[in-house]
Amino acid sequence: MSTPLWDKGKDVDVIVQRFCAGDDVVADRQLFPFDVEATSAHVLGLARIGVLSGAEATQLTTLLTELQARFADGRFVVDERYEDGHTAIETFLVQEAGDVGKKVHTARSRNDQVLVALRLWLKEQLRAVVDVTSSAARSALERARTTGATAMPGYTHLQRAMPTTLQAFFLGHVEGFLDSRDAAQAALVVVDRNPLGTGAGFGVSLPLDREGVSAALGFADVVVSPQAAQNSRGKLELFALQALHLATLDVRRLAWDLSLFVTAEFGFARLPDRFTTGSSLMPNKRNPDVVELLRALPAVVEGALAETQAVLSLPSSYHRDLQATKAPVLRAFPRALQGLALIPALLDGVEFDAVALRAAITPDLFATDRALELVVAGLPFRDAYRQAAAEIPTLGGRDVDGSLQARVSLGGAGNAGLDRLERRLNESNSAV
Repeated sequence: MSTPLWDKGKDVDVIVQRFCAGDDVVADRQLFPFDVEATSAHVLGLARIGVLSGAEATQLTTLLTELQARFADGRFVVDERYEDGHTAIETFLVQEAGDVGKKVHTARSRNDQVLVALRLWLKEQLRAVVDVTSSAARSALERARTTGATAMPGYTHLQRAMPTTLQAFFLGHVEGFLDSRDAAQAALVVVDRNPLGTGAGFGVSLPLDREGVSAALGFADVVVSPQAAQNSRGKLELFALQALHLATLDVRRLAWDLSLFVTAEFGFARLPDRFTTGSSLMPNKRNPDVVELLRALPAVVEGALAETQAVLSLPSSYHRDLQATKAPVLRAFPRALQGLALIPALLDGVEFDAVALRAAITPDLFATDRALELVVAGLPFRDAYRQAAAEIPTLGGRDVDGSLQARVSLGGAGNAGLDRLERRLNESNSAV
C-alpha cells in the first residue's frame, strides 16, 4: 500500500490502515474521474492566485488529463496499492512530476476532495434520473394517446371499483414519473453547489478563487460555510437517494400492476417476450422475471437510505464515521438506474387485450354513476347512495362508453387532461 496522505514519517500499522481504508478503493473507482476533474480545476485556481506558476499548472493539468485517459482505458487502476482515490492521484503526480506533484494538495483537504467529487458524481446521477423519468413519462403518455378510450375496470383494494380507461391508467403513471422527475430536479438544486475550497471545515489562509473553480466545474453556486460543507456529508446523499427512491416506487407500482394484469386470472395484458424468461423444469412457463425484479428495485435504495441515516447521529464537522455514507449511495444509483432504464421499452411493448378488459366491467361498477344521476335528479347524496346500492342487481346493460364520457371532471375519463400533462412534460424538459 502506498504512503497515506496523512503520513508524518512514523510507522503505519498496515492492519489498522486497511481497516480505516475499508472499501474506499473500490468505491472511489466510481468517483475517480470526478476527483481528477476537480483536482485539475483546483490546480488552475492555485495558479490564478500565484501559488503555482503557469508552467507548473500546465504540467500538472497535462498529467491529470493523461491520468484520466489511462484510467478510462484501464492502464491506471485504483487498487489496494492506494489508501483511496485521492492518494492514487497524488501518488501518480509525484511519481511523474516530482516536487511539483507535491504541491497539488496545497490548501485542500481530502474532505474537500470527496465532497466535490461526490457532488459532481451525484449531479450526473440525478440528471440520469431526470432523463429516465422523462423518458418513462413520455412512453406512458404515448400509450395513453394511442389506447384512447379503451375501457377497463378500475380497482381499489384490488377489488373492481368503477369503469375507467387504459388512457387513465397510463396517465396516472405519467404524472407519477413527472413528480419523481421534479424531485430529482429539486435534489439537483441542493447538490449543485461547490464545496471545494472549504478545506477541512474551517477555510484556509489563502485567497482561493472559489467562484472561478466553481464555474470551471459547472456548479451553479458555492457552499459558503466550511462547516456546512462538512455537515452536508450524508445529508447530501439522503437528498439524492430520496429522489431516487421516489422514482423506484413509481416503478414498483407499475410493476405490480403489470404483474397482476399478465396473470391468467386477470388475462388483461401480455409482456414482450424479451421481458420474460422460462422455467428450467416446466416447459409451459413464461415467467415475468424482469417485472418481478423491478418490484424489488426500491429495496437497494431503501437499504442505502437506512445505512446512511444510521451514521448521521453526529455532532458538527467531519468525523471518520462519514466515510460509511459513501458506499451505499454509490451502490444504489447504478442498480436503480439500470432498472429505471428498462421502463420506456417495457411501456412501449406491453400488449393489452381490449376485449378482456371490457368484459371485466361488471354491472356493480356503475353504482357510483347511478348515485350521481340520482343527485342530479334532486336526491341528497346519502339517500342516492343507498338507493343506488339497492339497484345494483338492475344495473346490467348500461352503456360503458357513455359512463366514461360522462366523467367530465378534470382527470376523469371524459376530460383526461392529456394535453395538459404533455405541456408539463415539455416544460420539465426545458428546465433541465
